[in-house]
Amino acid sequence: MIAGSIDDEATMAIQSTPETTQVNGTTCDSPVDENDRILSIQSHVAYGYVGGKAAVFPLQCIGYDVDVVNTVNFSNHTGYERFGGTRASAEELSSILKMMDEIGLLSPHRLLTGYIPNAAALEVVKELAQKLKSRNPHLIYLMDPVLGDSGKLYVSQDVIPIYKVMFSFATIITPNWFEVETLTGVPLLSLSALHNALSILHKHVQHVIISSIPLQPWLSKVLPETMQPPASADNQQAYLLCISSSRTIGTSSHSTVHARLVPLIAGYFSGVGDLFSALALGHFNPSPTPSDNKPHSATQTPLSFAAAAALHKTHSILEFTNAFAARLPPEDRTTTDDELDAAEPVRKLKRMRGRELRLVQGQHILREEWREGQGKDLQFWDGFWDSF
Repeated sequence: MIAGSIDDEATMAIQSTPETTQVNGTTCDSPVDENDRILSIQSHVAYGYVGGKAAVFPLQCIGYDVDVVNTVNFSNHTGYERFGGTRASAEELSSILKMMDEIGLLSPHRLLTGYIPNAAALEVVKELAQKLKSRNPHLIYLMDPVLGDSGKLYVSQDVIPIYKVMFSFATIITPNWFEVETLTGVPLLSLSALHNALSILHKHVQHVIISSIPLQPWLSKVLPETMQPPASADNQQAYLLCISSSRTIGTSSHSTVHARLVPLIAGYFSGVGDLFSALALGHFNPSPTPSDNKPHSATQTPLSFAAAAALHKTHSILEFTNAFAARLPPEDRTTTDDELDAAEPVRKLKRMRGRELRLVQGQHILREEWREGQGKDLQFWDGFWDSF
């Protein structure tokens, strides 16, 4: 991780080349094509960092121009329990996109979609994705199917079949374990179930990242030894597994699977999936060449490279945020207690505020140039499909 104070960051000396940016002597990521432009369609909050607020700044930090369409405009994220604002209607979204198209402002190289509030709005986004893909077959579309987490849906059931139709337009999807189960109907309780779920998703999507799966006993038993937690690890420490799976189009062969464990950081943090998906899109280069100065070895795929960068930077931002929260006064870092929170709502408000992602203060993490071989790569899961 790159060290640097906030004062240093405020007075950065920036020098650019077509491939990289120098920030105080540190080489930072930039898009392969300096004209690469991303259209981001997801939620917006006035305060804090979720949805577009967790995605746009990180993408700008690594050199992308980002056009933004907000699907909701809220005061703050819903984890605070109290929030105000509005959800964009299908008509409002359609009007914005139609005008952008009419005046020639709707030609992104990449498309990123996150939280969409309802089926009608999602239909508008589906039609847009189809239109953009038909105009530019090389469009890189990362779809984060934001449905829910920890066994709980955030959205109504009627969006699920629409997301399934949208798979055929997506280059990459980034569901968490609960969203995989919801979209495939396969509970992830065994390696064979994981095989089945990935096979279902790969019928329509070339690249799949399962952003997080809790390291449960069944998964620990089948995980290669090289991917297991270190022997010195605390037995009480929980872990999450990130999996990337890329299938070669036009072949009947199985996908190439990579994975990596990271320690679970205890606490409620919002916007983590939004940040991860943005970074995965930003670091994805489907056709690397030597001139890109971003080599992938024979053991890595463009997807595993992007997933590794996104996982490392997201986890580092979480560590940075958690360290900040731990330094707050005791009254601002209380533990979750539903009964006490209900009796004294300000407890939860202070806790949520202290756990907002420290993106601006941690931008040195976001800007860090990502290269393979730094000890944070996803590892090739040799034999993953052997028992399928």
